[in-house]
Amino acid sequence: MIAYLTGTILEVREESAVLVCGGVGYEINLPANTAADLVPGAQASFYVAESISPYDGAVLYGFAHKEDKELWYLFKTAIPNTGPKKALEYLNKALRSVADFHHAIVARDPKILTGIFGFTAKTAEKLITSLKDKMDSVSIQGQAKIKVADEVPYMADVAQALSALGYSAAESRRAMEKLHAQGVKPTEKLEDIVKEALRVLTK
Repeated sequence: MIAYLTGTILEVREESAVLVCGGVGYEINLPANTAADLVPGAQASFYVAESISPYDGAVLYGFAHKEDKELWYLFKTAIPNTGPKKALEYLNKALRSVADFHHAIVARDPKILTGIFGFTAKTAEKLITSLKDKMDSVSIQGQAKIKVADEVPYMADVAQALSALGYSAAESRRAMEKLHAQGVKPTEKLEDIVKEALRVLTK
């Protein structure tokens, strides 16, 4: 079983790459965020997991870090009706901030999962139900980026409002971090905070 590969990037696609190792090109499925950082001709290394498909045979999934692979495996095995590709989609969203994703699951806060990470309400509930007692096994990468948990819980409502207006999770996070740095107060009306967030996004 292939567990780790190092080689040269031959091709990069939206959610995969071809890695040449010892003259052999391996097509590796990747989180979209990981693929976006790759450059053809550059050296790269991935932790690898194999999955057998009845249609495509052996399929490779690659991860920039060992912890990413562990989280993907947890998604695949702990969440009902979740295959390797769906687990990769979940991982791609969680990698925006593993520390914040971890907190959202442990705190059982679907608003963070929907407003910040872009999961649907139904999926957020499924993630919490499936993972709430299993997140202690996950290695936490980096520090929390999204100050919504204990300091500014109302920011999850702001993110949800921005999402409804068509803004991406990354845009919402940028606006919230800016407002948090400016010292926005929880006593302010939600609609006023959203207006301030929109000003940040339109600058």
